[in-house]
Amino acid sequence: MKISNIFNLHKSQAELDFIDIDIQEDTALFLDPFFLGLRNDKWSIEATKTIRSFFQTVLNLLRNNQIDEAKKLFDYLHEPNSTCLGMSVGTPRGRGVGATDTDDIFKSIASSQAMQTGLIEDLEDNILFIEGFGKDKLSDMTTNIIRSHLIEYTQKQCKLHGIVLTANMPSEFYWNRQSAQWEQKMVDSLIANGKKILLVPKGVVSYCKDYVPNKYYQHFVLNFMQNEHLRLNSALIQKRKDGTPFVTKKDLKEKYPFSKDFLADFTNRNPLVLQQFKGQTSTSSLTNKELTELDIPALIGSLKTKLTSIPPGTASATDYHRTITGIIELIFYPHLIYPDLEREIHDGRKRIDINFDNASETGIFHRLSNNMGIPCQYIMMECKNYSSDPVNPELDQLSGRFSPNRGKVGFLLCRTIDKFDLFIKRCQDTYRDDRGLIIPLSDKDIIQILDNYNNWNSNYIDQFLSDRIREITIN
Repeated sequence: MKISNIFNLHKSQAELDFIDIDIQEDTALFLDPFFLGLRNDKWSIEATKTIRSFFQTVLNLLRNNQIDEAKKLFDYLHEPNSTCLGMSVGTPRGRGVGATDTDDIFKSIASSQAMQTGLIEDLEDNILFIEGFGKDKLSDMTTNIIRSHLIEYTQKQCKLHGIVLTANMPSEFYWNRQSAQWEQKMVDSLIANGKKILLVPKGVVSYCKDYVPNKYYQHFVLNFMQNEHLRLNSALIQKRKDGTPFVTKKDLKEKYPFSKDFLADFTNRNPLVLQQFKGQTSTSSLTNKELTELDIPALIGSLKTKLTSIPPGTASATDYHRTITGIIELIFYPHLIYPDLEREIHDGRKRIDINFDNASETGIFHRLSNNMGIPCQYIMMECKNYSSDPVNPELDQLSGRFSPNRGKVGFLLCRTIDKFDLFIKRCQDTYRDDRGLIIPLSDKDIIQILDNYNNWNSNYIDQFLSDRIREITIN
């Protein structure tokens, strides 16, 4: 049974920022520290720092021959099943890292040539060089290490969706990079049908198919070996009809069969090949289309009906906020992620209705920062469920929450803007006075975007926002 069904969220996966797991069976997705290390959003950066802190601490102990101390750190990598991610069959059971597995993995790492020669620098490098270490074990180790980040994320998502947490539950152990040790504390936890659950952002999971040993072997190691055999004029060289020499990968595989020990030995002699593999390997967030089978026209129709049926006024403000959040999640993912409801700033004296992290690497949210020089680490959104046009106090309320550190871009979402030209002029005044960029979106605009988002088309959205921003900034 999925989280959305258990808590009656009435939202599809495309409207949710977290993986809508089935708590009765694992979803074949993984937390990949290599992918996390490539991302530029704050959550991923902080999680990556924690992962690197843990593994660097282990490596330092091993290289100082403090084997017992390093082994004690590995003892905390037990079987996590709270994320329901991985490859278990049937009831989730944290198949990746059991007690015996932890011992075996540690012994393999501690005794490996790759560790002793310094090839292993990051946690994910183990997947290349350590026998028995696969993506399921890597994901489970990562979950243990960044548990505190997942707890905080889960708490925020539950607040956003009105899910009641259970107070004062043991967190289980997580790595604290400030103290460089394993710690636990009492926290408010998500309990679903008696099971403790950690929600995971959908933008950071992957199929873990990119930073893997087979790809390294096939496309980098063998390519290098082909060139080397040609350079050395080896016995493996064959000739085409026109006399051009070549070496087949089939022959190389027979001479140098795949094994992680071979990869470690090869890489120790040719470290630049690993650097090339790391530098040329990239991955990206899974799309909503990859994550879910969904009838997008039906979803759009449902969202339009839901939005237009919400009456203006304070009594329906929460419904409006949550509906808008789901729509924003659909149309702006993976550029905007990690929605945070009513985030307090200025020691609680002010609140931001909805706050999204800007994780964009392309498109308008990327151009705002890179091309226009407008700080936008976070995109702030104020939702006004009014029956009339917002006016200057609403713009001042949003612009007053901008800062260079939080960002100076926000959306003012409202039900209607009858005097559109006048409102745009007010946004122009705010921008011209260097008080930030406020982009108004009414129900009419949202519906127009949804109508043109059919079949997951995001090009229209980018153009729509570019045109709206141009109206405000070029005047």
